[in-house]
Amino acid sequence: MGAILPVFPLGTVLFPGLVLPLHIFEERYRTLVRDLVATTADEPHEFGVVTLRHGSEVLSTEGDDERPDEPPVTAGQLYDIGCTAELRQVTELPDGRFDIVTVGRRRFRVLSTAAETHPYLTAEVEWLPDEEPGDETARVLAPRVLTAFRTYLDLLRPDSETLDQVPDDPTVLSHLIAATAQLTVEERQELLAAPDTATRLRNELKVLTREAGLLAKVRAVPVPLSDLARPVSPN
Repeated sequence: MGAILPVFPLGTVLFPGLVLPLHIFEERYRTLVRDLVATTADEPHEFGVVTLRHGSEVLSTEGDDERPDEPPVTAGQLYDIGCTAELRQVTELPDGRFDIVTVGRRRFRVLSTAAETHPYLTAEVEWLPDEEPGDETARVLAPRVLTAFRTYLDLLRPDSETLDQVPDDPTVLSHLIAATAQLTVEERQELLAAPDTATRLRNELKVLTREAGLLAKVRAVPVPLSDLARPVSPN
């Protein structure tokens, strides 16, 4: 039997090491936060972020607290690879809502989901193997992918600031690029599910080369670079 994990379905893809702030207003997710805070110090204070295949988990406006509960999300509506979000900061607001800051921690595969045992969705998951930081292929690929990423950013927003702080670890770099580049949810999800860092970097090199080629031809920017930051979930 796999591990049982609270699950938060979202319309975005979370990567290990990346920061994800959330505003929690639905009662079921307030309960989730309270349950996590109540766990003992030696237990990980984390929940699973799994991307919805279509749409968004939050269907109403932020201020609509009286809406009826949404139908439970089923496994078929979710991608099967997710990433845990570890609580780093929790601020409870006077009305019972929470502002939380989380950081992506570890990847997992969803085996099954259940909506009967808790107000929020839970899933049986298996942990994906940690990626090998000493992979020589990844270390050779990383500088090439970083160069392609810089070229892509220069074409996307010529007047943007230079990318100064770059992680040395190829795995961290691969996650940063996957979360920052202007990609579809499907493309991000494929990168999250890559079996290892070298595979992710190879795929990113292909995508960045393709996108840079398109940008160089049309000399048009689809969206401002500032719009590419990970969106804050309205929930």
